[in-house]
Amino acid sequence: MILILAIAIWPVLQSFYFSLFDLRLNDPIRSETHTGYSIDLERYLNNYPFLINALEKENKDSDELAGIKEKLQNINQTLLDTKGLKQNYDKVNDLLDNFENVDSSVSIVELNKKDALAIRKQLSSISAQMKAMATNQQLSKESKLPGLSDGLEDSVIKPNYIGLKHYKDQFTDLRMWKALSNTAIFTVISVGIELLIGLAIALLINKAFVGRGLIRASILIPWAIPTAVSALMWKFLYDGQNGIIAKIFESVGLVDNMAMLLTTNVGAFFSVIFTDVWKTTPYMALLILAGLQTIPSSLYEAASIDGASKWKQFKSITLPLLKSSIMVALLFRTLDAFRVFDLIYVLTGGGPANSTETISVLAYKYMFSQTNFGVGSALSVIVFLCVALISMIYIKILGKDLLNE
Repeated sequence: MILILAIAIWPVLQSFYFSLFDLRLNDPIRSETHTGYSIDLERYLNNYPFLINALEKENKDSDELAGIKEKLQNINQTLLDTKGLKQNYDKVNDLLDNFENVDSSVSIVELNKKDALAIRKQLSSISAQMKAMATNQQLSKESKLPGLSDGLEDSVIKPNYIGLKHYKDQFTDLRMWKALSNTAIFTVISVGIELLIGLAIALLINKAFVGRGLIRASILIPWAIPTAVSALMWKFLYDGQNGIIAKIFESVGLVDNMAMLLTTNVGAFFSVIFTDVWKTTPYMALLILAGLQTIPSSLYEAASIDGASKWKQFKSITLPLLKSSIMVALLFRTLDAFRVFDLIYVLTGGGPANSTETISVLAYKYMFSQTNFGVGSALSVIVFLCVALISMIYIKILGKDLLNE
């Protein structure tokens, strides 16, 4: 139980935890989870001394600038007077003076909500004053001072806990539902075709004939090729200028021109399904073949003596005894197809116009392309829930069959 929890459940719980935060790795303020208010002393001390120094070099007769400087010094003193903060303040300051890296465990210090809101309000007011003065050309360093004041304001970190907002947004997002429908359509069509072809192949290679071992080994080659490699291979075969498969499809009239396979919505969807069927049908055939091997040949001999035709034998003996094997094969392939990522990512990238974008590809784009770990984690949890639901349905059906047997 502990092993199952560690391997299967713990990563999902982590993803769910991250999905409760507005977590963005490309944003220094939201690159970590924050449940309370805090201050980033590294960012603060990278801006405060330079801002004070710049203010001193501005017009010394300006009462407004003198007031801003006094406010900043009061804020700084408030921070120094905060319990437990001065030690980190001095340590971070020393590290910055020596051009050393500052660890977040030292630079991020918690503040109580009241003090944090008061400091942030004052810094926001100062930032607005700086921008107004820069607009009115009252500052000699008009491009520098507003930037420093903005950096100072951003050093006060607000909580990025947002609860279930990501789930609410995703369940009202048409793109997510489009990705989910693409995933469902891809799964149903590809797995359905693979089942029919895989069953036919399994019935053929189950019979005794010369070279059966070689044929069985040859059939498994597509499945043995890594998915990313086969997807890249088929991408060249579908190429609109030099692709052999694209040329064949154009010649037989499946497409009007070669370029349609990867540049149109229907063509791209057909291409990913065709590739998936080519690659994973051998796996389905292998699982069904294993089930066929367990059926005693004596049953067919008895049926033949009773005058049953081949079709009657197939309906009365093969299919009923093969039902559990087919259900297991469908379970494995459905889960695998629903989580499809590498095939589509390499072959189409989810395009054109997101027409082949699956839920896993969408989660990857949010999490790694946009570094939005909050939304990406929420989508990962949604994928897990869908896979868990599919598994429960299959296992319930499979369990009934096993009990009946």
